[in-house]
Amino acid sequence: MEHISNLIKKQKQFFATGRTKSVDFRIHNLEILKSIITDNEQSLMEALKKDLNKSEFEAYTTEIGFVLSEISFTLKNIRRWCKPKRVKTALTHFGSKSYVYKEPYGVALIISPWNYPINLALAPLIGAIAAGNCAILKPSELTPATSKLLHELISEYFPSEYIAVIEGDAETSKMLLNEDVDYIFFTGSIQVGKIVMEAAAKHLTPVTLELGGKSPCIVHQDAKIPLAAKRIVWGKLLNAGQTCVAPDYLLVHESIKESLIKEIKLAMIDLYGKNVITNSNYTKIINEKHFKRLNKMMDSTKGVVRLGGACDISTQKIELTLVDEITWNDSTMEEEIFGPILPIITYKELDQLIKEVSSRPKPLALYLFTENNKVSSKIIEEISFGSCCVNDTVYQIANPYLPFGGVGPSGTGAYHGKKSFDEFSHEKSVLKQTTLFDIPLRYPNGKNGLKLIKKIMK
Repeated sequence: MEHISNLIKKQKQFFATGRTKSVDFRIHNLEILKSIITDNEQSLMEALKKDLNKSEFEAYTTEIGFVLSEISFTLKNIRRWCKPKRVKTALTHFGSKSYVYKEPYGVALIISPWNYPINLALAPLIGAIAAGNCAILKPSELTPATSKLLHELISEYFPSEYIAVIEGDAETSKMLLNEDVDYIFFTGSIQVGKIVMEAAAKHLTPVTLELGGKSPCIVHQDAKIPLAAKRIVWGKLLNAGQTCVAPDYLLVHESIKESLIKEIKLAMIDLYGKNVITNSNYTKIINEKHFKRLNKMMDSTKGVVRLGGACDISTQKIELTLVDEITWNDSTMEEEIFGPILPIITYKELDQLIKEVSSRPKPLALYLFTENNKVSSKIIEEISFGSCCVNDTVYQIANPYLPFGGVGPSGTGAYHGKKSFDEFSHEKSVLKQTTLFDIPLRYPNGKNGLKLIKKIMK
């Protein structure tokens, strides 16, 4: 506790020197972060393999490459982002000029999860550095190899009064949350998100919450079934389904259900072979606790298993399990699955589907497969969600021009690309008034002032 308090005190003192506000300083440290990743790429991959059994392909595309792309995008645009932005001025303020200045908050606390331990730790850190903050990063204790490596690398290249990594369990997170920091960025479960927001409220600390929820995947009757099946399997089995934006359940038009199941089986073999459990490139479930949780979910479902169901406790792997004849009250629909289980619910009418989805907590993501623009427009306009991908899954989060975040129970705030810079920046409004003249209408003793003001302000 004393160590944490002293660290935050030192970071606040360092921030007060103003060094982090220099754009050149930010660029220099983003370049250092980029070199850390590129120089230690193999070590990072080995840590991910040890913690989650991630293949080199998946480790690079979803973690290392993703972060490098974010840094490159930020470096390309940061000078423009940092410049004060002139905005329009109302007629009532004739003679003045209006600006928006971006300033860092100060000390940012970033609490990251275990499922993408590099991506979800460093992507927010990029935004914190770019915006000119100091930062404390708390990685997950469930990925000890990756967390330890991040600690070692950050400690080697950055002074702790600027950027620091603190390892530890949930108690460490609680101690950090008890401190008076200037911004909190949390990625994790809805339950812990509530604890974070409650802790932040004690100091009125602004927060970003990247949570989750049950993200539906709608397959309409006019969808291109083979392509839809392949993209669904790919998105669901990234990180063995341990992805906050993974398709959580399928909403399939009853007329195409059987053909979709058939194509999913073929896509599964095509992407992972006949036995995914023995595939060395298939990610494992993070630990025994989550493995047992998923098995309990499968055991308690009232649905019919149409594909998969096999698991191996020794390797903590579960194959894609397609569960048919599911109702909204099934055990698989009670919470976010966060694993390779995929329930199927059929529908007849689009309006009823929209009603059912809208009556439940707002999802972090929504996926829709259709060739009908009217159908996609209706879904997008009538259902609330954090992000959407039409005719694909997960891909929307890799576009740096799109903000990524939830709504309601699935989160608050957003990041990626410029939005990361914005999220860690406070917008200061500045009005620069002229002294060359003075308009008498504003004063209570001005002749006919109120009459003219009413005309202007209507």
